[in-house]
Amino acid sequence: MDIQSLLGTLTNTDSVSGISQVAGVSADSTRSILSAALPSLLSGALSQSQNSETAEGFANALTQHAASDTSSISSFLGGVDLLDGGKILSHLLGANASGTLSQAAAQSGATEEQTSTVLSAAAPLLMSLLGQ
Repeated sequence: MDIQSLLGTLTNTDSVSGISQVAGVSADSTRSILSAALPSLLSGALSQSQNSETAEGFANALTQHAASDTSSISSFLGGVDLLDGGKILSHLLGANASGTLSQAAAQSGATEEQTSTVLSAAAPLLMSLLGQ
């Protein structure tokens, strides 16, 4: 999957609707949060894959997440694990997590808690799509 397809899947109506339902945030806020934070998440994924200390673990995580069925985004998001998503965010954003959450919250008008929940719902989907 190329980057445009990946971004398209993460920001399409089904994904935004499913993530907004899981997070309890409006679709407009969800779309805005994703637009603000996806570049940082993708940058974090690239960093994880290129760092000799994290590359193997990142590859294993991608393999595990690739096994998830994303053919129905709404079904996938209906069973999304927010705790796992939070761990993914922590790995992808590292020391930049707080700044990324603050920036995305400010740009979207959502709270940092809402922003964190949106991104925690989106992160497993991102990993599944990257793994596939």
